[in-house]
Amino acid sequence: MTEFVIDASIAVKWVVEETGTAAALALRQAKLSAPDLFIPECANILWKKHKLGQLTAGEASAAAHLLERADIELVPMGSQLLRATAMSIDLDHPAYDCFYILLALDKGCAFVTTDQRLHRKALQSPRKDVAAAIQDLALAAASIGQA
Repeated sequence: MTEFVIDASIAVKWVVEETGTAAALALRQAKLSAPDLFIPECANILWKKHKLGQLTAGEASAAAHLLERADIELVPMGSQLLRATAMSIDLDHPAYDCFYILLALDKGCAFVTTDQRLHRKALQSPRKDVAAAIQDLALAAASIGQA
């Protein structure tokens, strides 16, 4: 079975219709995991969508309810603080995203995100494993169809 590490930008597309929703839904056929910080990141995105008037409070709560039941392995990342700090300094990018990359590297699978800024940073990294670990949503979804 195909395996991916995903971030909140992918999971929220399962419960909020937006660009990339179909591709994000296709990933649900794979084995999915995320660092444990995935939960507060999902809550933050739902809050932000409510604040911007994109979701009512009821819609945000319903989306959170569905995401709580999603089949995602949540991996504790407390032991990765040193590695994430070093990677964030190397990439000049927020450390929380580096936890996702580290998990993907440790699992030997791709990290799927819609965060284009992070993707650009990873491509600029001298560490080829970092750039190779991040996969575009459309490519990841297409790989599920070929599996």
